[in-house]
Amino acid sequence: VDSARIMNAAIDITGLSTSLPFGVTRLDSLHSAVWGGRDLLSQIPASRWDLAQAITRIDRLGNIAGADAIKSRIRHVGFLHDAQLFQSSFFSISAAEASAMDPQQRQLLERSYSALHASWLTKGELLGANVAVNVGQWASEFAPCLLATPAGSSVYASTGYTCSVTCGRVSFVLGLQGPCASFDTACSASLVSNHSSIRALQSGECRKALTAGVNMIMDPAAMQGNAVGGFTSIRGRSHTFATRADGYARGEAINAIVCHRGDKDTHSLARMAGSAIRHDGRSASLTAPNGQAQQGVLAAAVDDAQVTVEDFSSLEAHGTGTALGDPIESSAIAAVFSTSQWAAGSLKANAGHTEPGAGLSGALKILMQLL
Repeated sequence: VDSARIMNAAIDITGLSTSLPFGVTRLDSLHSAVWGGRDLLSQIPASRWDLAQAITRIDRLGNIAGADAIKSRIRHVGFLHDAQLFQSSFFSISAAEASAMDPQQRQLLERSYSALHASWLTKGELLGANVAVNVGQWASEFAPCLLATPAGSSVYASTGYTCSVTCGRVSFVLGLQGPCASFDTACSASLVSNHSSIRALQSGECRKALTAGVNMIMDPAAMQGNAVGGFTSIRGRSHTFATRADGYARGEAINAIVCHRGDKDTHSLARMAGSAIRHDGRSASLTAPNGQAQQGVLAAAVDDAQVTVEDFSSLEAHGTGTALGDPIESSAIAAVFSTSQWAAGSLKANAGHTEPGAGLSGALKILMQLL
């Protein structure tokens, strides 16, 4: 067996499922939203929390600097539709346990099974199968919501919102016996989890891999923290690569894709040729990007794919819409792809920054452009 050939094998996407803000749950609806320039964000509805109460909480903090700007930064989010709904009986989960489950866990179960089903896999075939589950996520905002309700004192509360259970529940419920892990690398989490899936497939560690990115926004305190830090936009939108860029808008996403090592018999939607991950290392501050490091990871991904920069025509950027990050990213892209003609965009301009789910959300936008 040519081990070098196997480790460089391309990976096919054989199934997917998506849930993005404003009811975008299919690639064709994503296509309409992107090409039509639809705004998928809205003012926070009362079904999530009382916005007036959140603003009053800021007033109670006293004369803090930029209080009016902070109030503007907490008003808008890209929310998933019907995120509270869950068919627990389909997954043999009791109503009592479902009531204590993070909506991220519920939605991930549904999206994961949907992606596996789209990959022509049945429940019977999944039981005992060597299928990896890699999920990009970060600390759930559901905990304070749960603990404020009677369900917070139930026997199921302790497993209701932890990151290890979010990914582990998918493997448990479906009977998958491949590698299973959650990844918290902030905004890159879902792409780092996908990198793990690619390497597991290329090394033969698993037969198929499910990669997911999840993000749901449920705690007004987290919104306030981002606003006080100046990360989010006063206008409540991500103005990617625009002079109006003043921060990002937060958004929700639950995305899942199923991958298989490419061969002639694989039913494939698209092929992933290469992947690379790196850290910024030392930069101007803990949250500031490093342009040289960004050039390095782009070049490494191109090299891993065994292609040239001239092969690229479209790039999905991180593009959060910040005055600091966007110019650094665009300069890094221009430096690496200086000999080719390309167009760059970012789904964040439509759906906001879906945080740990952002990378996979952007990848699905690229996939939409290919199909």
